Amino acid sequence: MRPLATPDMPAASNDRAERVDTAAVDFATNLAAHGLSPLPRGPVTTLQVNVGKLCNQACHHCHVDAGPMRRELMRPAIAERVLELLAASQSVRDLDLTGGAPELNPSFRDLVRGARALGRRVQSRCNLTVLFVAGMEYLPEFYRDNDVDLICSLPCYSAENADGQRGAGVFVRSIEALRILNRLGYGRDGAKLRLDLVYNPLGAHLPPPQATLEARYKEELARLFGIEFDRLLTITNMPIRRFADLLARQGALDSYMGLLVNHFNPATVGGLMCRSLVSVGWQGALYDCDFNQMLEIPLGGRAAGLPATIWEIASCNQLAGLPVATASHCFGCTAGAGSSCGGALS
Repeated sequence: MRPLATPDMPAASNDRAERVDTAAVDFATNLAAHGLSPLPRGPVTTLQVNVGKLCNQACHHCHVDAGPMRRELMRPAIAERVLELLAASQSVRDLDLTGGAPELNPSFRDLVRGARALGRRVQSRCNLTVLFVAGMEYLPEFYRDNDVDLICSLPCYSAENADGQRGAGVFVRSIEALRILNRLGYGRDGAKLRLDLVYNPLGAHLPPPQATLEARYKEELARLFGIEFDRLLTITNMPIRRFADLLARQGALDSYMGLLVNHFNPATVGGLMCRSLVSVGWQGALYDCDFNQMLEIPLGGRAAGLPATIWEIASCNQLAGLPVATASHCFGCTAGAGSSCGGALS
């Protein structure tokens, strides 16, 4: 796998990386040392729903371990309960659909339509190539007709780097998907149809500055392909599941953890997504974030008496003030400029 910096891309700040004992790293202790503990949840403004692990891609960095052979899918009854919970949760403004490829879940359209009928903003985390999966031809117009905001993965504006992370041929199909979305009005200057792109580093590195990389993406995608988009979100690769396994095979897990720990930025803590987001798993369990979900760390950790599923709460409003469960992977959200589902934090 090639390093992040290429001759035409800005390099990340990757100094002070060193080996650490990953078992000894304690994020909560680190927060306390900076006077930032405990980490309370505020009002829940985003309900993020992982509808399953089925995906038409199998990316190297995927923290979900998603892929074409996965069969974990949210059942319709659980999707219905999600919409009931959304209707009862006045503080929640956004429904954030993720996976896997969320569009491959049969309940995807019902979730979108149901949330839009409730007046909620809907965003889908789209890998772009799903538009070319058999049976998914309806997606571009469906997004447009339901005012779905799109957050789309594109790890580089060059085929070599993008295909190196996501698989052969992904880049060409992604570019074609972006052109289709642009023709429908997505990402056009002044248009209401929002199209954001996501950058993940190609290896064990922190992302470069988000604003700098966004400017480069806009310039190159417009020059090479005539493509427009709204924002670029830089997201740090989390040392869990598939990416952690890759680092371990390369003997780089401890050094990557050292990189994250040594770049801890206390200024990012106030904007952490876990303070305003609650994550729902494909079986209906509640988590503080999608990363905790993949590590099966329940809402609030092991604190007694906290709700465990969407059937144990009447509204997301009642989750405000509960403790947030943390672990060593949380250094990934607080390193450098910080990282969240909405990109850099500072």
